[in-house]
Amino acid sequence: MRNLKLSALGAVIALACMAAPAAAQVSAAEAAKLGGELTPMGSERAGNAAGTIPAWDGGITRPPAGFRVGMHHPDPFASDQPSLTITGQNFRDHRDKLTAGAVAMFEKYPDTYKMLVYPTRRSASFPERTYEFTKRNATQCRLVANGEGIENCAEGLPFPILHGSDSDKAFQAVWNHKLKYKGVAIQRWANQTAPTATGAYTLVRLREELLGLYYKPGNTTENINNILVYFFQVVEAPARLAGNVLLVHETLNQAKQARQAWVYNPGQRRVRRAPNVAYDNPGTAADGLRTNDMTDMFNGAMDRYNWKLVGRKELYVPYNSYKAHSGDTKVADLIRPRHLNQDLLRYELHRVWVVEATLKPGARHINPRRTMYIDEDSWQILAIDHYDAQGRLWRVSEAPSVNYYDVPTFWATIEVHYDLQSGRYIAGLLDNEETPYNFAFQTTPENFSPQSLRTRGIR
Repeated sequence: MRNLKLSALGAVIALACMAAPAAAQVSAAEAAKLGGELTPMGSERAGNAAGTIPAWDGGITRPPAGFRVGMHHPDPFASDQPSLTITGQNFRDHRDKLTAGAVAMFEKYPDTYKMLVYPTRRSASFPERTYEFTKRNATQCRLVANGEGIENCAEGLPFPILHGSDSDKAFQAVWNHKLKYKGVAIQRWANQTAPTATGAYTLVRLREELLGLYYKPGNTTENINNILVYFFQVVEAPARLAGNVLLVHETLNQAKQARQAWVYNPGQRRVRRAPNVAYDNPGTAADGLRTNDMTDMFNGAMDRYNWKLVGRKELYVPYNSYKAHSGDTKVADLIRPRHLNQDLLRYELHRVWVVEATLKPGARHINPRRTMYIDEDSWQILAIDHYDAQGRLWRVSEAPSVNYYDVPTFWATIEVHYDLQSGRYIAGLLDNEETPYNFAFQTTPENFSPQSLRTRGIR
């Protein structure tokens, strides 16, 4: 009888351990480093020993003179000159500071691909309220559902100080990317194009609206009904696609409830559920060059992969890409055969977290392995290497990013995905010739109901 009682007790303890959070929160003493030796986002405030990465001094806290809300953001570093040009002839001399994807691009396009490397500017900044809640989250927020969810978090970055196992740290880093502050509601143009190998292209005009309940003051992970973001997208052009609508209710804990999605097709004039808007299914009008989970570099459920934090490295990554962002730059200036116009892109040396995702046994995805490079200052995923089933590097993704002064936030201004096998690519978020992001957009959850799709898709 005694042995039976002990066995039962052991079972209870085992179940309790299984239900426990993946990793304990950091201590108050560790969290106190935020805003001190660590930046409020959890990155190392100091520069590197070589002096090639400066100390973070607050990032951009005020816009350049003459900036007005509603403008494309002017370049605060317009007088900077490249300190290094990496080409197909000298890239091997800098290989230790290049991603595997960058090396592959130099090898495939040695005569045209290059990187203009500029002085490092640690421009990332966020609102003071975000810093305040990030510090609170450091001691309270925790992973649940094997990393598929989080709890006890509000408004700020959930895990500014990575802790626990290498797997826990990887989940935390990706959650930081997914939850970094981008404003409560946004209206934007997210135009995209997939040029042919000769550079011919058709621009797909995409109008999007986003409402992030997590960022609304007073909300927490416990009172948003498991809805992280409402997302609405309508195709405005070309005519053959115009009026197609996509609606997504992105859930916070996808183990508890999977993403919900609906589409409206004006030819059929009906709204239908779209459970395939997830994982490696093709993205909207992507010509097979982008999967759904490549939007925002990575989004959605993480359950098909094993995750591991590899460490932190100093790498040349796209950063402060204001030339590519400019309203003076036309889409035709950016689009070139094989890759973007590299003269309009800016690369800098930054410390990035390296995260490896490898497909779980029995799970399915066209990319069994991915390597993500996450900026330590903003938690923006700046680059991803995607591998095929044979272990070969297949696609290379980059997110040239800028500081949006009017929020502020550091976020992609372009997302580009190169297919090394076909020699083609797709570029998105091309709003150069459109109205810039509207971070003052006002909307409510009622505007994101499936019942609204039919009327919103009619033009």
